Amino acid sequence: MEMNGQKVLVVGMARSGVAAARFAASRGAVVTVNDARPLESFGADAAELQGEGITVVAGGHPVELFTAANLVVVSPGVPADAEPLVAARGAGVPVISEVELASRFLRGRICGITGSNGKTTTTTLIGQMLADAGFTVSVAGNIGTPLVATVDTSTDDTWHVVEFSSFQLELIDTMRVHCAVVLNITPDHLDRHRTLVAYAAAKARIVENQTAEDLAVLNADDPLVAELADATPARVTFFSRAGDLGAGVCRRDDRLVWRAAGGIVEDLIDIADIPLFGEHNLENVCAALAVGRDLGIPTERMVATISAFAGVEHRLERVVDIDDVVFFNDSKATNTDAAIKAIEAFDGRPGQTVAILGGIGKGQDFSVLAPVARGRVRHAVLIGEAADEIDRALAGICPTTRASSMGDAVRLAREVAEPGDRVVLAPACSSFDMFENFEHRGRIFKQEVEALARVRA
Repeated sequence: MEMNGQKVLVVGMARSGVAAARFAASRGAVVTVNDARPLESFGADAAELQGEGITVVAGGHPVELFTAANLVVVSPGVPADAEPLVAARGAGVPVISEVELASRFLRGRICGITGSNGKTTTTTLIGQMLADAGFTVSVAGNIGTPLVATVDTSTDDTWHVVEFSSFQLELIDTMRVHCAVVLNITPDHLDRHRTLVAYAAAKARIVENQTAEDLAVLNADDPLVAELADATPARVTFFSRAGDLGAGVCRRDDRLVWRAAGGIVEDLIDIADIPLFGEHNLENVCAALAVGRDLGIPTERMVATISAFAGVEHRLERVVDIDDVVFFNDSKATNTDAAIKAIEAFDGRPGQTVAILGGIGKGQDFSVLAPVARGRVRHAVLIGEAADEIDRALAGICPTTRASSMGDAVRLAREVAEPGDRVVLAPACSSFDMFENFEHRGRIFKQEVEALARVRA
């Protein structure tokens, strides 16, 4: 792809936008970065970009910027149907995502992971599994490092293990994912995609440009995911945590096994040797095993990686025990399905859960929390803009208390918890009403918990 002298407009000046702007400029493009936020909100970033010869236009989205460009690269936070983007397409200007831009220059192959929940854990686990087996690995995407920032260090034998969000996938064009993993599709980001059908369609684009040489790893337990087998020419490996499959990675009693057509069964790992909390994490492990097996990684090597895998920050992360009450940080639970899985993760363990819920709703139905909370949640501490809505959803199910801050929520949760209980931050919401992102929310939660532990010591 030729970029020298091309007018490239990068929309959104967050991490991936800044990386895309610098990448395009390094390839000789004439780059403008545009963001609706005022210039002063960007601090040193704007000055640094300007010092590198990149034009920064802030405080609005002038349509003429979009229609005069040769290419528009959109950051994940910008809706694909925003009016200036519609105008650009109307003027014949290609509109693509940062990952699409990266894919046009990237060397090596892509193992892409998407789903409503479990993406970060699965991406991290697969990346570690491949690295432990001696592959050249780069982990990037929605997990942290923008994919475009890895282009210059990519090699022909690199496996790029990439977490993809629906926002990144909805604006791809030619990007080929050599190994596509789809974990689950449950209602999320409906404030952006509007319908589950549109959201699922964005996720499904991960298999859009696959060939017969590629692999699709699909969750047989999720109907929206399973039907993608008909949308890809790639060979398909199914996985299931619910029970046995005719072929694929699945659960058989207390083990995960590989079952081949014709009835051949190979033991993979004892579930007791998986250190991750919760039944839902069996999906993530099954998917990783399917990828590793396809790439020829010996079973004992995969088991060693899984057995040593402690999980990722902000995903059912154990923080500290205060007077026989254990605090867990699951700030990454940004939708109702993730919150449900966090609460169910402790089934069969003593005590009950005090759940800290709330933030900004994304068009989801909070009433689905009620059945899982009944009998499991001793008390719900509610924060953020969605507190009233969640309160109504849990009426008659469990007591609720409002908190004005994360510190307040932590203190209230400890007060209502009984010895043997756990306090779980599983918000079921995005974080932007009170925090910069879910990572910031999780860090503040941990700081407040640790501060409380010092006081109680």
